[in-house]
Amino acid sequence: MSDDILIEARGLTRRFGSRLAVDRVGFEIRRGEAVAVFGPNGAGKTTLLRILCSALKPTAGSVELFGLDYRRHAEQIRSRIGVISHSSYLYDDLSARDNLVFFARLYGVPDPASAADRMLDAMELGARAVDAAKTFSRGMTQRLSIARSLVHDPEIVFLDEPFSGLDPHAAAVLRDALEALRVRRRTLVMVTHDIPLGLATSGRYLLMAGGRVVEDGSSEGQDPARFASMHFGARRGAEPS
Repeated sequence: MSDDILIEARGLTRRFGSRLAVDRVGFEIRRGEAVAVFGPNGAGKTTLLRILCSALKPTAGSVELFGLDYRRHAEQIRSRIGVISHSSYLYDDLSARDNLVFFARLYGVPDPASAADRMLDAMELGARAVDAAKTFSRGMTQRLSIARSLVHDPEIVFLDEPFSGLDPHAAAVLRDALEALRVRRRTLVMVTHDIPLGLATSGRYLLMAGGRVVEDGSSEGQDPARFASMHFGARRGAEPS
């Protein structure tokens, strides 16, 4: 596996009883790529993402990150990835700063306090650093959860519908954070129903249907309305639910 290839999936398959959720999926993702994964509900997008970030074991096939197999190097791999999902994984009674310091220490960050302060500033939460997470609004909680996912400066970031339910301010902060990650050549893999945002924040897309990757293309120059019409029979900006 080339040093430039950070993710390599081979024949990934996942069954839930008799239902085939992911069907012999294979691809490579290189360092610094931002990849959006599109597809209708039930296409297997989130199941694939959960396999890639080790939250779910495949029924068959394999995946390597950084040239390492999860079955033998799980701890080493997890220290180098971040996951932004619907679950905040925050401790309500801890302050915003203490939450980030805790996770920074968990990941072995050399200076946890400085890392926490940097992320609080990046997410525009510095003024609320000493306040308990349980006192935060939904939008602030979402921003703090994003900070938690990025506090250890992961090389790969997996995102599961990251803009879903975000207020406009939180969405703008997340877009800025993703752009900063792309500038620093971090690798992003994002599952999303939002075609305009997905195309705008990625350089490549994977289109899934029936558990398989049916198209692998460039996001550059894609018109969201035309893309939606062509692939989903819809003339709106987001996929049909």
